[in-house]
Formats: sequence, C-alpha cells, structure tokens
Amino acid sequence: MYIEHVAMYVNELEKTREFFVKYFGAVSNEEYYNTRTEFHSYFLTFGDSARLEIMNKPILDNMEKTLSRTGFIHIAFSVGSKEKVNELTEQLKIDGYEVISGPRTTSDGYYESCIVGIEGNQIELIV
Repeated sequence: MYIEHVAMYVNELEKTREFFVKYFGAVSNEEYYNTRTEFHSYFLTFGDSARLEIMNKPILDNMEKTLSRTGFIHIAFSVGSKEKVNELTEQLKIDGYEVISGPRTTSDGYYESCIVGIEGNQIELIV
C-alpha cells in the first residue's frame, strides 16, 4: 500500500501549478475541466513519489491556515542533500516566501527547513 496522491483546493490554480513546477520540478498534466460543475484540476507528478492534485471551483471556503491546527498541516519534499535544502530555502526566501524554521538538524535527526508557501500552505524541505 502507498499514497497515490493528495489533493488540495486552491484559489489560484495556475499560480499554484507554476509554484510547484518552478521550485519542486513538478510535471503537470493537461488541465481537467468539468463544464457542468466548473471544477478545474491538475495532477502534479514529482519523480516516482505520490502526486499532488490541485483543484479549484467557483465557491470555496477560504479558511485561515494557522500552523497549529488539526488536519493535514504540511507537505514534505525530500530534495536530496543539505546543500539543496539550503539553496531552495534561500531561493524561496529571496522570492518572498516566509521561512518559519531552519535550515537545521532536528532532534530526531532530520535536516530540514519549513516555509510558508503558496496560499499560506506550509512546506517542509528535507534531505
């Protein structure tokens, strides 16, 4: 058993797709659009790992995304090395995304940083 994909609704579908393509090397499929429901989506593929489905429809609840809430809280990307964690963290910071921790080695041995990415969603960068 494995996780095939995780899905998230977003306000700005194209901007979100571009974010994951630019920073995380995602490969996007063609946009799916249901004319009856006005539902739009893309599947983003990250190498051999699980996919991310980003979705949009006309009416969405835009709830506050606090960092200490129940439910899914972040998505973690293994970028391959400490150097890549450092480089990507710095690039995201330069591009205006908030770094909320790291880069650092955690007490459980992970080398990571955490940023608040597109639409206020927390993203963890790990080795």
